[in-house]
This record gives sequence, C-alpha cells and structure tokens, in this order.
Amino acid sequence: MSRSTSDSEVVELNGPPVFSFGQKLRANRVIRNDGTYPGKQIGDVLVKKGEIGYVVSIGTFLQQFYIYGVEFLESGRRVGMKRKELEPVGSCEEDVDLPSPEEA
Repeated sequence: MSRSTSDSEVVELNGPPVFSFGQKLRANRVIRNDGTYPGKQIGDVLVKKGEIGYVVSIGTFLQQFYIYGVEFLESGRRVGMKRKELEPVGSCEEDVDLPSPEEA
C-alpha cells in the first residue's frame, strides 16, 4: 500500500532548493491571492496556469518549505510560490542573466 506525503510531513530545507536563481519556470496551476498579495482582493487571480516566469529570490516558510519569488512576464507580478506549484521550462542555457540578490 502506497502512502502519500502531506505538506505537513515534508521538510524541504533538509536539502538544497530545487530551482535556482534566474531559472525559467512555468506555473502548473492558477494562483489566487490568499490575502498576502497587496492591492488585490482575496481570491483574485495572480498567475494563470502556464504563465512563464523567472526565479528572482529564494526564501523559506515555516522552517519547512522553500518559497521561490517568481517574476512573471505576462502579468508583471512577483509572486512567492512553492515547488509543487512550479515546473521547469527548457534547459539552463535558456536562463536569463539576472543579477544575484547581493548585486541588486
């Protein structure tokens, strides 16, 4: 019998981040405002499924998850997302040459 793992059992911080700074990613689901995005109502769509963006920051949440700050080109929004909400696009050669947070 297979056992599924819930978010509460996962500690991503035990390993390195899956995505890297500047990596091109695609949202694999619609992302709505949960109340943490300023200037938008709760439930407003922030990112459409399939929208392309680039990792501009990597943080943590609850000492458990990596949160990837992704700048989405179509909407112009920077949204914090979990690994399960994103998928890589293309190879590393396609990555944009963005300045590191230390250089910004």
